[in-house]
Amino acid sequence: MTVLEVLQSTTTYFQKRGIENPRLNAEHLLAHSLGRKRLDVYLEFERVLAEPELAPIRELVRRRGQNEPLQHLLGTVEFCGNVFLCDKRALVPRPETEELVALLLQSSIDHQPTTILDVGTGSGVIALTLAQKFIEAKVLATDVSDDALLLARENAARLQIHQVEFRNSDLLENVDGKFDLIVANLPYVSRRDRDQLVAEVLRDPEVALFAGEQGDEIIRRLIETAPAHLNAGSLLALEIGLSQEPALIELLRQKNYGDIEAKNDYSGRARFLFARYG
Repeated sequence: MTVLEVLQSTTTYFQKRGIENPRLNAEHLLAHSLGRKRLDVYLEFERVLAEPELAPIRELVRRRGQNEPLQHLLGTVEFCGNVFLCDKRALVPRPETEELVALLLQSSIDHQPTTILDVGTGSGVIALTLAQKFIEAKVLATDVSDDALLLARENAARLQIHQVEFRNSDLLENVDGKFDLIVANLPYVSRRDRDQLVAEVLRDPEVALFAGEQGDEIIRRLIETAPAHLNAGSLLALEIGLSQEPALIELLRQKNYGDIEAKNDYSGRARFLFARYG
C-alpha cells in the first residue's frame, strides 16, 4: 500500500468508529509511525510502504479505534506553544486550559505575580507555562497523584524549567506561605454524569476527572481554604464545569472574595472564574 492509500483507509476506518477529526488523527498517527512531521507525509503519498512499516501503523490504528487518546499514542501534546509528554498518568490537557493560561497572561501584563501556586497540576502544563512566562516568579505545583507529579517533573526536565517545585498535596494540605496567584484546573465532573462522557475521556485517571455527586465539591474546598494562602489583593483563578458558575460565584461572595468575574471559553460557555481576596 502507498502512503496515500494507508491514509485514506485509516480515515475511513476512523469515520466508521466515530473518531472525531478522522483525517487529522490518521495523519498524526501515520507521521508518528514513520518518524515524519505531519505535513511531510503529503510529500510521500506515492511511496509504497513495506510490511515492517505497516505493522506498527496497524497497531496504532487499532488502539485509536478503541478510543485510546491520540495524545497517549503520540506520547506528547502541544500546549501554549510547547510540546509536553502526555500519557495515562495525568489528564490530557484540553484547549480550554490553554484559554485559562492566556487569560492569566493577559490579566498580568501590568502586575506580574512573583509567587504562583498551581493546584492539581497534573502533567504540569499550567505551572511550567507560567514559569516560562514569569521567569522571576517562584512557582509551586501540587497534586494528590504521585504518578502525575512524576510526569510533571519529566516535563520540567524536558523543557529545562527549574524554578518550579513539585509537591504531593491534597489541595492546600501540605502548602505553606502565601501567593500572588493561585490557579487550579481541578476535577469538576459529577460521578452521576459518568455515562455521558465519551469513551476517550474515560481513559484519563478518574482522580483527575471526578469530584463528587455534584461535581464542584473539590473546587468548593479550594475556595474555602485559599484565603489563608493569598496575599492581599491576590488572584484565585479556576477552570470550572458547565452550569457550576452561579453556585460557585455565590460561594465566593460568602467567603468575602471580591472582583469576582466569570469568563467564557471560545464556545461561549462560562468556564473560568476569577476572584481576588483581601
